Amino acid sequence: MREVKLPHLPSDLDEGKGKKDLMTDLWYKWKGKEAQVKHDEQKQRIVMKNIVIFGAPGSGKGTQSDLLIEHYGLGHISTGDVLRNEIKQGTELGKTAQGFIDKGNLIPDDLMISILAKVYDDYGRGHKGVIFDGFPRTIPQAEALKKMLDERGDKVAAMIELDVPEDELMKRLLLRGQQSGRADDNEETIKKRLQVYHSQTQPLIEWYKQEGLHHHINGSGTLERIFKDIQEVIDSL
Repeated sequence: MREVKLPHLPSDLDEGKGKKDLMTDLWYKWKGKEAQVKHDEQKQRIVMKNIVIFGAPGSGKGTQSDLLIEHYGLGHISTGDVLRNEIKQGTELGKTAQGFIDKGNLIPDDLMISILAKVYDDYGRGHKGVIFDGFPRTIPQAEALKKMLDERGDKVAAMIELDVPEDELMKRLLLRGQQSGRADDNEETIKKRLQVYHSQTQPLIEWYKQEGLHHHINGSGTLERIFKDIQEVIDSL
């Protein structure tokens, strides 16, 4: 049977008695460079890591978001911060939002979506990703967020749920109210907010499970351990 030779690996140079074939050596170096170029191109095509950080009031979403921003360089959209800024400035949106917040109710979807889209677009194209903190809170909001990102060629990479027992949530929120003076952090309003969470927001867990994006994190314990668990999720995306 006639020997088949590779066109780029000529055998007639193989006379060096123990020396590497120069052509072969150059060929493998070229293949290595080609593989590196493909790897770099693949990295550039990776979709930005937009993260929904999810949990009841007092679950630590804001604290963990700050750690994620510092570590990964992600953007941050906190509906609570946006709304409080509107309230502080005395805008019409702020005045409307204040009424809902004082009663422990959710902000209407159409207001939140318009705010969300504007703030997201302000990051421009090519950012590393954004943390959505406090949004979505209902399945219609999650569907609206998915649609908004689809229109921009983007998507949610993961929904991270911080799970904390309700008695611990109450302690955290009451302490926060004492330290910050926030009027909405009193026992009566906290109970109503948690009721709203369980009835309207918690079904999002099942929705994101169906989307294949849900990741459960034990939100009790040290900040370091919780952040490490979140890191493992994000690094695996």
